Amino acid sequence: MWTEINAQISQATGENFQTQQRRSVSGGCINQGYSVSDGKRTFFVKLNQAFQVAMFEAEALGVKQMYDTNTIRVPKPICYGVAGNSCYIVLEWLEIGRGDSKASEEMGRKLAQMHKKSLSEKFGWDMNNTIGSTPQINTWTDDWVEFWTKHRLGYQFELGKRRGGSFPQASELLNAIPELLAGHEVQPSLVHGDLWGGNAGFTVDGEPIIFDPATYFGDREVDIAMTEVFGGFSTAFYQGYNEVFPLDHGYEKRKTLYNLYHILNHFNLFGGGYGSQANGMIGRILSNK
Repeated sequence: MWTEINAQISQATGENFQTQQRRSVSGGCINQGYSVSDGKRTFFVKLNQAFQVAMFEAEALGVKQMYDTNTIRVPKPICYGVAGNSCYIVLEWLEIGRGDSKASEEMGRKLAQMHKKSLSEKFGWDMNNTIGSTPQINTWTDDWVEFWTKHRLGYQFELGKRRGGSFPQASELLNAIPELLAGHEVQPSLVHGDLWGGNAGFTVDGEPIIFDPATYFGDREVDIAMTEVFGGFSTAFYQGYNEVFPLDHGYEKRKTLYNLYHILNHFNLFGGGYGSQANGMIGRILSNK
């Protein structure tokens, strides 16, 4: 397997690569991760079972699209494919360090620049991808309300029912989405799609980076909302973002509707108390509409 991966790295970079050092590193919740080096260059390799190759194809495409905006730093995609019983993706190795408040502010500015620069005529993406290990449906759609209702919350509610979840107000919520998003004009922006603290960081030089995306074209506010799910980013991050691309009026209400997607997904992945958390969010959304 590693011989094949070395050959693909060599072909993709135009320079011979033979692994001399390989060590296990974190690859996220569902992948094996490795740092591989030939003594001169280092790459990050993620592995999974061969049938999951479409997941890495989507990740490579998403990272490349973000990379090509020349805004916020992401690991440059090198190659992906299948080797034996495994699939793999090879990315630029970025040494992770720590960032101060100035770096956090710059992360906000750079993300805002990506949202402003990368626009589409429709909502969706060129292929379906995954949010965690859950399929994420990205069928191109003209209308944001329809996209969020059908391909985000509606799809997660269907998965939740199959898992045995009970969401008594699901239909009421889905029917209320046109009202909840009324007057909110959305230009489709390229979004990271899964922007929690574990998918963002800083290089050893303090440069902000984001990685492990669940990319699509949607309302930019979904990224900002997601940063608030598990503790939130620093105040400086939001100051930097709003300096470049101020959030629209009503975001404080919409963010709960957007984050419900991720809590439902966590229920579908992990079960437990995420179901009751989702129902609590649904109740708050409907009572505040």
